[in-house]
Amino acid sequence: MNTRIFYLLTISLIFFSSCSEKKNPDKKDPVIFPKEQKIDNENFKGTAWLKMLAEPDSLNPMYAGNVRFEPGSRTNWHSHPAGQILIVTAGKGYYQEKEQTKRIILKGDVVKCPPNIPHWHGASPNSDFTHLAISSAQNGPTVWLEPVTNATYKDH
Repeated sequence: MNTRIFYLLTISLIFFSSCSEKKNPDKKDPVIFPKEQKIDNENFKGTAWLKMLAEPDSLNPMYAGNVRFEPGSRTNWHSHPAGQILIVTAGKGYYQEKEQTKRIILKGDVVKCPPNIPHWHGASPNSDFTHLAISSAQNGPTVWLEPVTNATYKDH
């Protein structure tokens, strides 16, 4: 993984977050990246939005996207051949790997999804949820699997 992009995104996120908190201490955190493209495919349940921040190219196989989930929306089970990093920037969400307990993730949390391990992530029932998703196209595309059942989603 190219650590330069990860550090650049992390430093930018910290800088913009700290600036907004000082300017607007009594307001909700402003949105760092606006909604761009509604995700309209069978790999998501509910409404989610994607703004690609960096596309892979011949110089760097990494990609980064800002994903915003409306309450109750989530991904299907999926895996990434190169793994994935999630940096939570807003809201309350869930993350779960196959055969593991579902975790609550909040603003400021960082999740390292291991390569080729099926997992899902999405918003809690009562909160929007936004994260940066970083991975690499070098080892192949995301492998999409079955939807997360309502029972799995609601399991505490």
